[in-house]
Amino acid sequence: MKRIFTRISVLAAFCLLTINVAFAQNITIKGKVTDGGDKTSLPGVTIVIKGAQGGTQTDTDGNYSISAPADATLVFNFIGYTAQEQPIANRTTINVALASSTQQLEQVVVVGYGTQRKIDVTGSVANVKGEDISKQISTNPVGALQGKVAGVSITNTGTPGGSPQITIRGSGTIYGKAGPLYVVDGVWYDDINFLNPADIASISILKDASSQSIYGIRAANGVVLVTTNKGKKGDAVINYNGTVGIQTVTNMVEMANATEYATAVNEAYALQNPPVAPLFANTNLGEGTNWYDVALRQALITNHQLSISGGTEKSTYNLSLGYLNQDGIVKNNNYTRYTARLSNDFQVFEPLKIGYNVTATSSKSKDPANGIFRALYAASPVVPIFNADGSYGDPNAFNLGNGSNMNPQATLDFFNQQTTNYKITGNVFAELKFLKNFTFRTSLGGDFGQQEVRGYIPVYKVSNTQQNTNSKLDIDRIENRNWIIENTLTYDKKWADHSLTLLVGQTAQRNKMYTLNADALNVPFNSESDLYLALGDAASRSIIDKGELSTFSSYFARANYSYKNRYLLNASIRRDGASQFFGSDNVWGNFPSIGAGWVISNEEFMKDQKIFSNLKLRGSWGKVGNAGVPFNPSTQTVDQTAGLIAFFGGIPYTGASIRSLVPPTLFWERSAGTDVGLEMGFFKNKLSVELDYYTRKTEQAIFDIPVLGSLGTVNSSIIANQADIQNSGFEFSATWADKADNGFSYSISGNVGINNNKVLNVTSGANPIYKGGAGLTSGYLSTRTVNNRPIGEFFGYQVEGVFQTTDEAAAWPGFKRGDFKYADINGDGVIDLKDRVVLGNPNPKFTYGLNTNFAYKSFDLTLDIQGVADVDVYNANLSSRFGNENFTKDFINNRWTGAGTSNSYPSADLAGGLNNAPNSFYVEKGDYIRLRNIQLGYTLPQAISSKMKMQRLRVFLNAQNAVNIFGYKGFSPEVGGTPTNAGIDTNVYPLFATYNFGVNVTF
Repeated sequence: MKRIFTRISVLAAFCLLTINVAFAQNITIKGKVTDGGDKTSLPGVTIVIKGAQGGTQTDTDGNYSISAPADATLVFNFIGYTAQEQPIANRTTINVALASSTQQLEQVVVVGYGTQRKIDVTGSVANVKGEDISKQISTNPVGALQGKVAGVSITNTGTPGGSPQITIRGSGTIYGKAGPLYVVDGVWYDDINFLNPADIASISILKDASSQSIYGIRAANGVVLVTTNKGKKGDAVINYNGTVGIQTVTNMVEMANATEYATAVNEAYALQNPPVAPLFANTNLGEGTNWYDVALRQALITNHQLSISGGTEKSTYNLSLGYLNQDGIVKNNNYTRYTARLSNDFQVFEPLKIGYNVTATSSKSKDPANGIFRALYAASPVVPIFNADGSYGDPNAFNLGNGSNMNPQATLDFFNQQTTNYKITGNVFAELKFLKNFTFRTSLGGDFGQQEVRGYIPVYKVSNTQQNTNSKLDIDRIENRNWIIENTLTYDKKWADHSLTLLVGQTAQRNKMYTLNADALNVPFNSESDLYLALGDAASRSIIDKGELSTFSSYFARANYSYKNRYLLNASIRRDGASQFFGSDNVWGNFPSIGAGWVISNEEFMKDQKIFSNLKLRGSWGKVGNAGVPFNPSTQTVDQTAGLIAFFGGIPYTGASIRSLVPPTLFWERSAGTDVGLEMGFFKNKLSVELDYYTRKTEQAIFDIPVLGSLGTVNSSIIANQADIQNSGFEFSATWADKADNGFSYSISGNVGINNNKVLNVTSGANPIYKGGAGLTSGYLSTRTVNNRPIGEFFGYQVEGVFQTTDEAAAWPGFKRGDFKYADINGDGVIDLKDRVVLGNPNPKFTYGLNTNFAYKSFDLTLDIQGVADVDVYNANLSSRFGNENFTKDFINNRWTGAGTSNSYPSADLAGGLNNAPNSFYVEKGDYIRLRNIQLGYTLPQAISSKMKMQRLRVFLNAQNAVNIFGYKGFSPEVGGTPTNAGIDTNVYPLFATYNFGVNVTF
């Protein structure tokens, strides 16, 4: 990898040296900006040097002053007016009159394989500008989208280097990849955590099937198009963006202290049948150990990005370098990432343009200890961190030894795992224009990536239940080698009142993955860089390697037609073949779409009305597919299992079991969707409103359903096209943008998404699919998926109260005083599995966001609010108990301690009977509202920054997640998971706020 990075560096240096970059001498330009209609002055107009990121604004009288190269071009921008460019051409005075515009209508958005004017789009496409992303100090570009787009739900993991989970218009996939397709400059990815957010120019989210279908094979869960920054004609522009900040845990969960814990444990022992002697003779033990204070910290985060861009008439370039260092809020956790990106475009001659971009990423993570948050939650406060002799505090010394009660400090100290990632990605392209209306484009892209997880466990002993007798080294390595070739031919013709764009294309892809899993015992530890499997015991070494290969072939076409900018028609078709389905009759799939639009405001009968400045009705229908299923899903697999033995001729052999049954034929998982939208503009488009109603049906969704062992299988399931899944909903977004005469300008945007999820036509009929066992004890399953209900609903017993006396509990076998009292749903006098009911829904019904920007002279303020409503979370932290885990302060303060003390919280014996079975007590509302981002900036006046040899200098203060309002009793209600295991909190990474100071400099 070092050689690769060296070559990239040499290439970057060569490209920059071969480009004529001349820093022309600056001159001062002054002038006045007015309204082209009524000639009034315009305060707050933004003036920037083309190709640069800095600039100035007009004062209250519309006057401005800016320093710029004599041969540069000034760009004048103002809300509600058409942008205007003015070449300086050695002039020192430039007065400008701006014309009012329908800016929102002329806005260009990125769509599949091209761009369109916003007015011409017939599908549902949301666009987020790079400047809005950069205002969110996020380590992953997806995280910055939270709350900005209606119908898009994003769950952040919190783990440094982790990728947020994004869901577009509800969950439609269960067996396979449920995330969207990411397309970065024409190359397809499953994730974009290798991108530096500062390198992004814009992100478009394709939300409806009509806009997605041009990517048919992978678009069933939405498409996210990412356009990165390009160089622009002009002198070299150097930008530096840097931040430094502190991350601190918010909404800390308070745990019981030593005295409270000892008292509760003694209570639980007294409730046993027969009662058990108290564990603690003396419960007055003071505060004890606060394990969260031991392991958590205020963590430092620094982020730096440097870019240089520019160009000539013949070529443009952009080079950026990035560095991120993020400490985790749990000690010993750290993530470091280096990014480098280079792009060049060359106009070889008038009709031919070629170019390339390449991105290299290197990251290294010191991973958080496995299960550390569970260990911190469960650890007893009576156990000291260290004993007086320096040894670790031992839970067994207090008779607390079990699988859940350990010394978290030892967990931190003896956990040694590092994850390294290397990734190089990019593409080269050529674009040829010919015969006036034709453009042919060919592109070759791909990525090479390698991830290695290296874990080492030394020999140690804290207790009989927390020890390791043989050192062990584990190495897991994954290599990806993917490529994609795309060829498109575009015909673009405008005549009279007509506009027609035709596109045909072809795509070929290959994705190859190689995995290696190896381990060895008794590997000596010299240093982290001297850990080798060869040093371990030869007899203990184990190596397993395997590979996966998938290929795709695609053909597609699209037609866009517009008549008089009033009547719009869009139609596309894509035909995809995927190797995952070789061996079946369904290798190929067809994905059509059609969309239509009517710009009512452009009709003659609308000319004299004063209400709408824009009114557009659109509707669309389309089909998309999902190839993100496991490799060879239609191939029958057999696993050898040591627990199974077969005898042949009296000789025992390792047995085998069929783990998954598959039918002779698996069909494509397809989604068919319709969307009806209304776009409105008022007051010269100062107010813009967009409404959408959609419905999407995933047809022949691939499920794995458990089957009976009598069929000759062990713990088996059948994989097949088992059901349909429907998501339907409504989206609303509105933006008000305006200015005042004193130089004050602002924009306020709000959005709401409403989604209803329902499973249809499950093949198994009335037989539900039970999942959600992670983190639960005694084999309990907490979710159910069944006909006409949402995916992965929480399912269990309904709590009616708490048994107050022994006599009251005696009528119900298996229960005692202090236990939960469950509802006898079927009235048979027995509490069993037949009494379970729906407890909650982990699929959020409402998502919303409020995003604001304010500017006054040199000051700017950004304020973003985001939230989720009508969603439930299963608090498995409380229910996952083996007997002596700690309790939350909330539970301690509200628990049942005798008749009449509580009818909602049970006794301290949570592990007894059915107390920790899935029930309504553990299901809590997951609604929340948070101050997602607030940023206050100040831009130095142009006259001062020029004296400092800078075009622009801006400093800012930023806070993320500073205010969080929710009723959930865990660290955060933001809990992800796969569709049938979503919303189950098994100690998520705690929510934290980040406070940053930053600077933006342009030279």
